[in-house]
Amino acid sequence: MRPREQGIAEMMVDVYSNYAAPLTHGTLCRWHGMLLSHDRGLETIGAYRRHDDAMQIVSGRIDRPEVHFEAPPSAQVPGEMEVFADWFNRTAPNGPTPLSALTRAALGHLWFESIHPFEDGNGRLGRVLAEKSLAQNIGQPSLIALAYTIERDRKSYYDQLETHQKTLNVTAWLLWFAATVLKAQQVTLERVAFFIAKAKFYDQFRDRLNERQAKVVERMFREGPDGFKGGLSAENYIAITGTSRATTTRDLQDLVEVGALRRTGERRHTRYWLTMSGSDGEELRAQLLEK
Repeated sequence: MRPREQGIAEMMVDVYSNYAAPLTHGTLCRWHGMLLSHDRGLETIGAYRRHDDAMQIVSGRIDRPEVHFEAPPSAQVPGEMEVFADWFNRTAPNGPTPLSALTRAALGHLWFESIHPFEDGNGRLGRVLAEKSLAQNIGQPSLIALAYTIERDRKSYYDQLETHQKTLNVTAWLLWFAATVLKAQQVTLERVAFFIAKAKFYDQFRDRLNERQAKVVERMFREGPDGFKGGLSAENYIAITGTSRATTTRDLQDLVEVGALRRTGERRHTRYWLTMSGSDGEELRAQLLEK
C-alpha cells in the first residue's frame, strides 16, 4: 500500500473507531498527520497553518490566477477553530443545543472549509468531519461513500462552496449537501451490490478462464459498477493482453459461450460486457434500504 493510501486508511479507522468522542484540536491534528505524513513539501503537518501568506483558493493560470475565496489569516485560525470545535460539540445529539443530522453535517463542513485551518488536506478532512458528524447523529459509523460521491462531481461541489462561503444565506447549501448525502447512500448500496455480484461471478467462472481472459476480466472489474466505458472491444483485449487478433477472437467467443460476457453490436461496433446478476443487486439494495 502506498504511503498516501495507508495514511487515508489509518485516518478512517481512527474516525470510525472514535466517532462518538468529542471533537478536539488534537483529533483534527492527528488526522492531518495521518493524511499528509508522506508529504515532504509542507511546512506544517499535524498542526494548524502558521505561514504569513494569505490562504487563498485559486484556479487558472499561474500568471493570471482566479481567487475564489480567501480564508482568515493564520493568526486567527486557533481562535476560529476554538469556536468551531465548541459549536460542533454543543450541537451533537447529547449536547445542550443538538441539531438534526444533515443540518449539522452540512453547516460543519461549510464552516470548516471556510476557516481552512491547515496548509493542505482541508477538503478531505472536511468530508471526514462530516462523516463523524453523521455517525454521531445516527449512533454508528455511516459508512457511506460521501468523499467518493463528492469527488465524482467536484465542479458542482467547488461551485457550491464558492457561492456559500460569501453569504450568510446557506439554505441552498443545506439542500445541496443533503441531496449529496442521499446520493452517497445510493452509491454505497450500488457498490456493495457490485462487489457481491463480482464475488458470485468469480465463484462461477474462475476455473474456466485462461490467463489472458482472467487478466481482461480483472481489468474490466477494476472500472467499478459503471463498467468498462463504451464496452470492451477486440482492440481493448489485444492492448491488455498483447495477444494476436485470432487468439483474441477465440478468447472472446469462448467467454460469450460460457456466459461470462455478453456481446452487443456487429463487426467493428462489437462490444463485450461482463455478465452480472442485476436481480441480485436490486434485491440487495431493497434489503439494505429496509434497514
